[in-house]
Order: sequence, then structure tokens, then C-alpha cells
Amino acid sequence: MKKPNIVYILIDDLGWRDLTCYGSSFYETPHLDRLAREGMRFTDAYAAAPVCSPTRASLLTGKYPARVGVTQYIGGHGVGRLCDVPYMHFLPSSERCVATSLRDGGYQTWHVGKWHLGNRGTMPEYHGFDTNIGGCGWGMPQQGYFSPWGIETLPDGPEGEYLTERLTKEATKLIRERDQDKPFFLNLWHYTVHTPIQAPEHLIEKYRAKAKRLGLKEEDAIEEGERLPCLHHGTDRVQRRKFQSDPVYAAMIETLDDSIGQVLDTLAAEGLSDDTLVVFKSDNGGLATAESSPTCNAPLSEGKGWMYEGGTRVCQIARWPNHIPAGTECSEPTTTPDWYPTLLEAANLPLDPEQHIDGKSMLPLLRGEQDERGPIFWHYPHYSNQGGIPAASVRDGDWKLIEFFEDGRRELYNLRDDISETADLAETETEKLSLLTDQLHCWQKEVEALFPKVNRLYVPPEADSGVDPAEV
Repeated sequence: MKKPNIVYILIDDLGWRDLTCYGSSFYETPHLDRLAREGMRFTDAYAAAPVCSPTRASLLTGKYPARVGVTQYIGGHGVGRLCDVPYMHFLPSSERCVATSLRDGGYQTWHVGKWHLGNRGTMPEYHGFDTNIGGCGWGMPQQGYFSPWGIETLPDGPEGEYLTERLTKEATKLIRERDQDKPFFLNLWHYTVHTPIQAPEHLIEKYRAKAKRLGLKEEDAIEEGERLPCLHHGTDRVQRRKFQSDPVYAAMIETLDDSIGQVLDTLAAEGLSDDTLVVFKSDNGGLATAESSPTCNAPLSEGKGWMYEGGTRVCQIARWPNHIPAGTECSEPTTTPDWYPTLLEAANLPLDPEQHIDGKSMLPLLRGEQDERGPIFWHYPHYSNQGGIPAASVRDGDWKLIEFFEDGRRELYNLRDDISETADLAETETEKLSLLTDQLHCWQKEVEALFPKVNRLYVPPEADSGVDPAEV
């Protein structure tokens, strides 16, 4: 069996409803809509965490973040009623990453874009990638999206060059100049649409005009909510976006969509479309409650940094002609670590069950066959910058349980009937509550999950304690 080329496109902070084919009426994504028509669109795909680094570690290792030890975005720290939990600040070298397995199986392996899994000896080239363009310890373009960027693994371009466009040029060049005797694995992890929210001005103006035409006013878009629970945000409050209307974010989405179009066009021009598995996915939910709240995930609740659906349910599309039926939809829940065994199986390479312990191959689903993945787990024992508090969760079938660590509160939802998680059934569906709680606790014990302890120095923000939260 001929080994397919693999293009895995991971987007940073893209929301579940940020594509036209997922229901957006403001953003425009014709190329991604085409990808969905030519492949399979997943309605119930999940990221392994509500923030970026844990999901990225999970994708590369085939394990849940709690098992790897990377449970927070690298560099993150926060305390509130609870203390923070220690976590790995880099991807451990003991993990055999999917790039290593593919390289050992005869693949050229290229990483282009964001890494955020450690610096120096933990960069992509130490985890199975022959090439690293743009990957470093940064979680965002710290000097902005317009050159000069100052990224150590990506030479600055002409002044004002847009980062998304540059990374796309680098990716398409690798495809054109490939070793034609070997298949390739292109790991294209765009920095976009992470903050800072920046885009080319001509596109921003396009969406300003569109918002005006649709009667969408930015002053009506944001609703102020409760105070953020982590002390380092002081008295800042949650800022929930009620509808999609931010013209700068919309312009970022369009540049992203153009990037995907260029990659797909390059594959077609090189005669590679039929021999390439293309995967498109986000690393967590859209940024909807803080840090300018550029998007809205409704009907999903909340967004990045939260254990609700808006924080973990993401868009996911896969295209592989003659293997994945075109124009199909999959509603079976899947999660990030599932891609490790899926890619190995698609490449006709031996599975490595001792490595991708938590992943389950999706190849039957991709072929349009019936297959149940089983329960999916999350463990995020940290405060997010977006308003989320330390919690864990499990989804099994239509049911989802969330357990919050501050007070032990549990919430239970039937997602088939209540995708917005508005009707907590914990008090009425006690048998289901007990079953899912047992599942979650057994899994946490198995992966040796760490739990936050009570912060005995905690003082509510409205009181002046004289204690510097950064020192707690």
C-alpha cells in the first residue's frame, strides 16, 4: 500500500463556529468550506485541553495532557482560591512523538509555525522533525504579525510582511522542493488566530463595511460579567462576546482561509491531492470571554480556558480522496490524541500502543464506518486567563460531567438535547451523575492526575490584603 503524504494544519484559538461551514454568518472561509465538501466535517471533535500547549503535547504523543504532564499553556501560572499545580514546561524527551514514528517509517518530516512546547533541546528538531521553520518557545508572535517578528527560527521578511502569509510560503515551498521518492509529513501549526488580533488593513476595512451593512455594532457585542477568579487579573471582569462582528478577527480568518487555499492549490499543482491526507483542526475553543474577546462560540457556552463546550469543542475537517467519502459528516466524539494512531494506520505503519495509550484510531470513522470511541476525559487543574477555574470533565455518549475543584461542585448535561449546557441535570439524573463521576475519578487515578490545594493566603479581590498575588 502506497504511503500517503500527510498535511496536518493546527490553528491557534479557532472557535467551533468560526468557519462558514460550521455556521458563521460573518466570517468568510470558501477554501475551508471546499475542504469540507471534499472530505469529512466533524461536529463533535474535541481538543484535549481548553488551552494550547497541553493539546499540542497530546497530539504529538497520543496521550492525554494529564498523563504527559503538560497540563497548562507553557509559561502560565495563576492562583485564586486554590494554589497552582506544577506541570512540565516542555515536551519530555522520553516521549516518542508521532513525527519520530513517521520519520522512522520513511517520511520527510517538516514543522512550520508555532511550537510552544519548550525551547533549546525540546524544539521540533529534537522530537522527530527534519525541518523547523518558525517553531520556538513562543505561544504568540510577541512582536506582532507584521515583520520584523524576531522569531529565532524564521528570518524576518520585508518590513510589513504578514506572518500567516510567510508561513504559507514556507510550507508550499517545502512541498514543491520535496524529495519525490519519499512521502512527507507537513505539520503546519499557524500562530493565527491567537492574539494580538492583527490583520492587513484592506481586509479589515472590508469587514468593517460588512458589519455596518449587517447592522452589527461593536458597542453592543460585549457583555460584562463576573470578576476573573485568578488573582493576577485583579478586579478585571469577564467580557463575553454575544455575536461575531470583530472586523480585525474576521480579516485574520480570511488570511487563514487563503493560506489553506494556497496549500490545497499547491498539492493540486504538484499532482498530490489524491495521495495526501489533509487534516484541519483547532487547538482549543475560540477566545470569547477575555483578552478583547474577538469571537463568539454560541450556541456553545463560554470559550478558550473554560471546561464548557466553547472551550474544548473545535472544528475538524479531514480530506483524503478515495478513502474519506466526500461531503460527509461525522458526529462521533473524537479527541486530539486519536490522531497519533490514525496517522500511523493511514501510513500503513505499525501501531505503538505503549506510546499512544489514550488515542483510538479514527480510520474506521474516516471511511464512513460506524465506530464508538468511548469516553473522553479532560483534566485542567489551573486557572485560565479567560475566566475558567480548575476542573475536570468526561463525556460519554451524549452525557457530559464537569467537576470543579474549588468547591467540588458537579454539573451534568445531555449534549444531544442541550448543546449550550444550560440545563444542569445533576440533581435529577443521579444515577448517571454517579456513573460518570466514578469513570472520571478512576481515570484520574490511572493517569496520576495532580490536584490543586487550598490557597490559605487567599483574600477576595475586594479586600486589600497587602499580599502581592504574584508571590502567593
